[in-house]
Amino acid sequence: MRKKRNEIFMAIKEDVLNNAKSYLIVTVIFTVGIFLGVLFINQSESKTEVEKYINTYIDETKTIQNGDYWGELQKDIKNNILLVLLLWFAGTTIIGIPIVLGIILFRGFCLGYTISACVFTLGKIKGLVFILITVFLQNAIFIPAIMILGVSSIKLYTSIIKDRRKENIKVSILKHSLVSIFILIALLLSSIIKIEISYRLIISLAKYF
Repeated sequence: MRKKRNEIFMAIKEDVLNNAKSYLIVTVIFTVGIFLGVLFINQSESKTEVEKYINTYIDETKTIQNGDYWGELQKDIKNNILLVLLLWFAGTTIIGIPIVLGIILFRGFCLGYTISACVFTLGKIKGLVFILITVFLQNAIFIPAIMILGVSSIKLYTSIIKDRRKENIKVSILKHSLVSIFILIALLLSSIIKIEISYRLIISLAKYF
């Protein structure tokens, strides 16, 4: 078991080293998205809209207590499947790379916006606790998975540009498709964490927010 775990770790390490430039590009774009999300909150003139955004989210989550967890899980899984399909399709086309990077930028923006909104609305302590419960748990898997899929898209694009032979294109698309399948599995796990853990924790601690 330990040997297999070490092999997986070494494979991941080797992939990161071999594609350091692609990982750097994706990381920078995601970081820029976070920065823009934080900046948007700080520059927002309508602070009441920010408070409404967080309070509405908390209230909607509370209503799930007597609602349908399975229904919410199905909805989140469906959204993640559509996201992976979009990223996979965009990644298999040369003109789709900006779309992939745009999605990563947008996800970074959403994360930065949500974190800033939580701190602004709930205060530093409550805001950080709320972030750990709602944002960190699900995004600990979601964000790396999306970034890996983004790197896979860049690798596919680079491979096709370097070698336009049909055999190479087929192999490259197959590799990208396999990565997409693994990422989909990771996002399904993220959905379970979001609904079955994060939401239940929010409901249990809702009275403190």
